[in-house]
Amino acid sequence: MLSRKGLIPDDYFLTRLAENVLQPKYKTKSRKARFVAKNGTCNVAHTNIREQGRFLQDVFTTLVDLKWLHTLVIFTMSFLCSWLLFGMVWWLIAFGHGDLDPKGDDFVPCVTDIHSFSSAFLFSIEVQVTIGFGGRMVTEECLSAIVILIIQNIVGLLINAIMLGCIFMKTAQANRRAETLIFSKHAVITVRNNKLCFMFRLGDLRKSMIISAAIHMQVVRKTFTNEGEMVPLDQIDIQMDNPVGTNSIFLVSPLIISHVIDKNSPLYDLSAADLQHEDLEVVVVLEGVVETTGITTQARTSYLSEEILWGQRFVPTVSQEDGMYAVDYSKFGNTVKVSTPSCSARALDEAGGLERFKLQESNRTGASVRRRTKTSTPKKHETVLLLTS
Repeated sequence: MLSRKGLIPDDYFLTRLAENVLQPKYKTKSRKARFVAKNGTCNVAHTNIREQGRFLQDVFTTLVDLKWLHTLVIFTMSFLCSWLLFGMVWWLIAFGHGDLDPKGDDFVPCVTDIHSFSSAFLFSIEVQVTIGFGGRMVTEECLSAIVILIIQNIVGLLINAIMLGCIFMKTAQANRRAETLIFSKHAVITVRNNKLCFMFRLGDLRKSMIISAAIHMQVVRKTFTNEGEMVPLDQIDIQMDNPVGTNSIFLVSPLIISHVIDKNSPLYDLSAADLQHEDLEVVVVLEGVVETTGITTQARTSYLSEEILWGQRFVPTVSQEDGMYAVDYSKFGNTVKVSTPSCSARALDEAGGLERFKLQESNRTGASVRRRTKTSTPKKHETVLLLTS
């Protein structure tokens, strides 16, 4: 098993059933809406858009953004309408030239073997999809027939290019790759390297890597300006703790992304008690290039205040066995309780750091214990009076 030779301490090794039992259950308080859903979709509804014509100015993107059913209907109707339109044109050419009612054996039609609209429609299909059955063909008798032949070929190529390009883009959309990029269900706030940190876990289920992967974090909350203006969705950037000085990560195994809550952090004044009542949302965005296709992809998620666990730490998931590293994804979102100050990072800094804060807390605890012991011990004469009475 992974724990025998692994890097996971024995204290953290639990079966999956035990993990599910020991995991704390948190009630999600009612909230009107969240800015970014857990699956990464933006929970924003655009209403009262009066200039609908702007979407038609970028037809290709509009077609790609449509649902599959609508795309297939447009794909089918575009070909049928073009075949019917040019079928009507070929029938009019044949009707105007007298091909439908030939006068004699020496009569040369514009298009051979067209006797009705059905035959003209079949000839239109043969021209546009380059299928030749050998029965119908354009002759040099009519210049108009040659011009229509050229126009239909060009129109058919354009329809093929646009519709096949839309279908290819829909099947190769970058958000499909994001389905195998997973985030932990909860984020945690705990002490790391004597500093209060906000952390979450990120993993990639595929072996093909995300090149130049970068993490961006924002806090979305309602704020008020100095002039009293309310900003309902104020987006504040969060800097991450990365020793190389950039946001780039090497996502070959699950990583714990950490943000040090310092004086430049929007979480600096947040304590454990404030977290339960604070209306905030931490948005996480992962961007990178898919190794196999070279397409830029983006994965998103968010954490509400009730999805941030104070005083918890993620359980290790990586172990070493038989000369290679193994990842146990059954422990991906599991956490354990650790000793963490419940005050804010500002209060921790004002107390002189974590070590001095612990010393002050121990002194206060010892003094309160001594006071309780002193007040609870009766004096000798009080005991005598009690006995005599």
